[in-house]
Amino acid sequence: MAMSLPRPHRFDVYVALAGLLGGVLLWAIGLGVRPADEPIVLWPGRWPLLVPLAVMAGCELLRRTAPRTALLTGTASLTVDTLTQGSLVTVVMFTDIVYAAVLYGPPGSARRIPWITGLLTVAATVVPFAFWRVPEALLIGVMVGIVSFAPASTGLIVRNHRNAADAARLRAEQTALLAERDRVEAVTAERARMARELHDMVANHLSAIAIHATAALSLDDPETSRQALGVIRENSVEGLAEMRRLIGILRDDSGDLEPAASPTLDGLGALVEGARTNGLDVTLDASPGDPLPAPVELAAYRIVQESLTNALKHACPGRVTVSLARRDGCLDIAVTSPYGDRDGPRAPGSGAGLVGMRERTALLDGTFEAGPESSPDDRAAKVWAVRATLPTTSHPQGEAE
Repeated sequence: MAMSLPRPHRFDVYVALAGLLGGVLLWAIGLGVRPADEPIVLWPGRWPLLVPLAVMAGCELLRRTAPRTALLTGTASLTVDTLTQGSLVTVVMFTDIVYAAVLYGPPGSARRIPWITGLLTVAATVVPFAFWRVPEALLIGVMVGIVSFAPASTGLIVRNHRNAADAARLRAEQTALLAERDRVEAVTAERARMARELHDMVANHLSAIAIHATAALSLDDPETSRQALGVIRENSVEGLAEMRRLIGILRDDSGDLEPAASPTLDGLGALVEGARTNGLDVTLDASPGDPLPAPVELAAYRIVQESLTNALKHACPGRVTVSLARRDGCLDIAVTSPYGDRDGPRAPGSGAGLVGMRERTALLDGTFEAGPESSPDDRAAKVWAVRATLPTTSHPQGEAE
């Protein structure tokens, strides 16, 4: 099955028709390039020059789809045209064929054609002058340069400009894609950070509210119900205050609401005291030493806060221990609580707390593990242990508020 050439571009069809009609018009009025009695004219008469004119017009149809074929065929057609009286339109169309071959042809052809036409121009200048020794011989080189080297050089310049514009457009598109990806990643990271903050700030209070509300509904004891309602009110007020502070961070037009400062390890005492108010038996052993970087203190505070929330929701009765110690450029955090079946009311859990603690630790290039293990006091008993190690010497700033 024979392969068919691509369909000519519409502009190329217009160029071919314009060239053909222009050449026929000049032929009709009898205007040629050379007199019929010149020695170079081997085929005198008016009719022979129409053949290379028609072939050159056909080459114009291929100037974009098959530029190398058009150039080779056009060169042969121009050679034949020089043996006739010649047509100015044939020569003009050949210059366009050379220009198109450099502009639309393969990169190798675009590099070689200007060199070849340049060498031909030099040869057409030097050889005739050396042979005839008259200044007029230099005009041959000038004409060859105008017909071949000038359009080839112009095509190369235009091609280089187009390549530079395409490269600039590609870089702009890549920059836009990278900027969009960075924006999406930043939005995702910020959403994840705010989700962790919202969970850690409110989950503790809501868990206490759920547990004491269940107790108040299940126990027929007015005094116990009054105490439970007191705890519920206290946690509701504190949770609402923290929600307002969080909204103050998110909104610029929050009026008199000022963003809350990031919690630090100095607030662990109040955090543990609140857990005791909610019914946990908590002991605190914290000796972090010198002040730590803000992201480390925030992550440590939130890990302890979430661990106490989980103990409130899931731990069976017993002592909960919180331990923080600084060692070899790291902050070690350990929170243990009794592990086993719990008889009292329990708040539901979503599992987001462990995910948040793991994410906070990973952002600081630390290590995190959580799970049941043997109790150090009684090997037969089990405790749920949360252990995290946070580097204190190198840390990102993304978690600091």
